[in-house]
This record gives sequence, structure tokens and C-alpha cells, in this order.
Amino acid sequence: MDVVDDYIDEELFTAFHDTMPQVCVEVVLVHDGGVLVARRANEPVKDEWFWPGSRLYKGERLEAAARRVARDELGVDVTVAETLGVEEHFWDRSALGEDVSRHTVNVVFRVWPTDGEPSISLDDQHTDYEFVAEPDERHHEMVHRYFDAYDLPGTR
Repeated sequence: MDVVDDYIDEELFTAFHDTMPQVCVEVVLVHDGGVLVARRANEPVKDEWFWPGSRLYKGERLEAAARRVARDELGVDVTVAETLGVEEHFWDRSALGEDVSRHTVNVVFRVWPTDGEPSISLDDQHTDYEFVAEPDERHHEMVHRYFDAYDLPGTR
């Protein structure tokens, strides 16, 4: 099956968000004793430190989506180490507007930079990044939860 990543009309995409959950992947990039978190530039967690992630395209394998997210959002080629788990997020707003809620089912992957030292190049969905060994008060509550649930940051 071919991967379908075509543009979806905003009205149809909004109707989709209003009526059903969306499958997404999140990447937990581990490097040198820390885990990458990025400051989001858009909703639903604008200005929050969170994981890079994106929707799954039709026909796209989950691990391929994790590699795409790392490449497109962080500019890094990664090796998928393992599936950490499946999470769900419920948001009162989305990038489509404050009146459009969003429910996502997220497959979470632990990934490593393929070439050792990552050279991060953020896309327009993020304004900053950092590697953290432990989350603090600046980080979104889900970052704290993932650290606890998945024994992060983890080592090779």
C-alpha cells in the first residue's frame, strides 16, 4: 500500500477531529544520558515543552512514521530502539482553533540518533529544544508522566 500524505481540506480535517480520535506517533530521542524535549510553536500545547510527534499517514508503518517525525521535526536520522507504549491525549483545542478539540492515540517510540552526535535542526513546529535527564516545572505534565512510566532517560 502506498503512503498517503495528501493535504486534507481544513473543513474535512476539522470534522474528523470533531468526531474521531487520530493515531499519532511520538519520539523520545535519547542521547548522552538525556531525552530531547522541544518547545511547541502550535496548539494544542503551544509554548509547552513536549515530545516531537505527528499523525500517522495512511499506509505508513509505525516505525517509519517515528523515523519521519525525527527527520522532519528534528532533522535527525534515528534508529528505533523500541516501542515504549501507547498513550492517549485529550485536548480542548487544536491547531485548527480553540473550539476544535482533539483526541489522539499515540504510539511512543524510544529512538537513538543513527550517527552518534545529533545535529538538531528544528522545523517550524518547535522554537527550542533541550536534552534533559529529569523534567522540571517547565515541562508539560505528560513529560513527567512518560519519565515515570517508561523509566527515562534510559541508556543503550
